[in-house]
Amino acid sequence: MPVPAAVHVLVLGGTTEARRLAESLAGDRSVRVTTSLAGRVAAPRLPPGEVRIGGFGGPEGLAAWVREHRVDALIDATHPFAAAMSRNAAEAAALAHVPLLALRRPGWVAQDGDRWHSAGSLAEAAALLPALGERVFLTTGRMGLAAFAGAGLDALWFLVRSVDAPEPPCPARMEVLLDRGPFGLDGERELLRRHRIDVLVTKDSGGDATAPKLTAAREAGIPVVVVRRPPVPDGVPVARTPDEAAHWVSRLHAPGQRFRKLYASG
Repeated sequence: MPVPAAVHVLVLGGTTEARRLAESLAGDRSVRVTTSLAGRVAAPRLPPGEVRIGGFGGPEGLAAWVREHRVDALIDATHPFAAAMSRNAAEAAALAHVPLLALRRPGWVAQDGDRWHSAGSLAEAAALLPALGERVFLTTGRMGLAAFAGAGLDALWFLVRSVDAPEPPCPARMEVLLDRGPFGLDGERELLRRHRIDVLVTKDSGGDATAPKLTAAREAGIPVVVVRRPPVPDGVPVARTPDEAAHWVSRLHAPGQRFRKLYASG
């Protein structure tokens, strides 16, 4: 009796959840996993399985790669704020007629004592700052710093934390802290105290790796500007954990299942 071919899953990665999913799938002989990384981080942590680094050239290029490499299913496990890549994934899945799943960690939820201010974009977050503080801890990553480089913010001082060094345009008064999470609560408390931070800016990335800064800000009574995450493209089913995503993959090679049926039903 012939052995069924392994299900080829392409994971659009770059997150902790993507790496954990690849680790889970790599132990399943019925699954072949390839993780795609954008290549924006100089020294990424490589997951098990096959790895591809670099862009695809838009949804048509991604669809062509999916067809050429006989990908059976696509999982968008990119950062919750990688909206363009998520749109490309949805279009590519439709073009290539493969099922698509979005893997998204839950967002953060405000607790008693939090002084959160919601913003729909980095530009909206920047506009809120002059009324909230003068010494800003900016944890939105090295991309998008131009939103905080406006002349109206020249009086503010920014501590910018990112994995790799940012490129201009950047805030006029800025210190860069190169570091990679996870971050501990004691360290975040000390950072806020040492730099006399009086306002924090973050994206609603969710997860535990960088959440201690929110606790430290709450304890210190520091206001936090939280940039809301973009929605997942319409019609794309969502898994909240790597285990949920692995279960979705297991359904792809379950007896009697059809990819098109799974894609339609989620």
